Amino acid sequence: MKLTIVAATGGIGRLLLEQAVVAGHDVTAVVRTPSRLTRPVHAVAADLSVASPDELEPALVGADAVLSALGPRSKADAGIASRGTRALVTAMVRTGVRRIVAVSAAPVATVASPGRPNPSRHDPGDGFFMRHVAIPMIVNLLRDVYVDLALMEDILRDSGLDWTAVRPPRLTDKRLSTTYRTALNRNIRGGFFASRADVADYMLRALNQPESVGQTVGIAS
Repeated sequence: MKLTIVAATGGIGRLLLEQAVVAGHDVTAVVRTPSRLTRPVHAVAADLSVASPDELEPALVGADAVLSALGPRSKADAGIASRGTRALVTAMVRTGVRRIVAVSAAPVATVASPGRPNPSRHDPGDGFFMRHVAIPMIVNLLRDVYVDLALMEDILRDSGLDWTAVRPPRLTDKRLSTTYRTALNRNIRGGFFASRADVADYMLRALNQPESVGQTVGIAS
């Protein structure tokens, strides 16, 4: 498969790149600094916080799918996911690329956005601790980050593309397990952590899962 990986030097993006190359995919990486890539793949340099669709189109021509690991690393980066995804979606429409799998986050299920002004107070997969302690605390501390990701999901929903948004809880650097759990449109009961390697693995697998199109997917160990 010919894949375009966005933010391919970040925590999840770096692992997406490694796993995709090992699996034999033809990869183009979209990154701010190509010299930081861990594999010698074709690269398009772009700062997704300000990139235009015109800058992204060369990375998408002929691609079968896009894997986006774009997201804010801190409160200071809030806004990058929605701005970058808006430019990316426009470039995909122009180039005829339909499939995109993007990283979101578990707390987004309860965050209001223009497209979901009245979300459920609780995700159906969350247990008592997550509903009443962990999620409210995390969202309160990092509200701008999760609002950004909620806007990103709105953009995907409105794009007309074949999208999937993957919602992990707290990320870790543990090794690939392949025993992780996933669920459509809900978080994972008792799932407090997900390794970046497992998230990358699922994103690649989702490309061949038509049931994940147009869905959010909870993932956890």
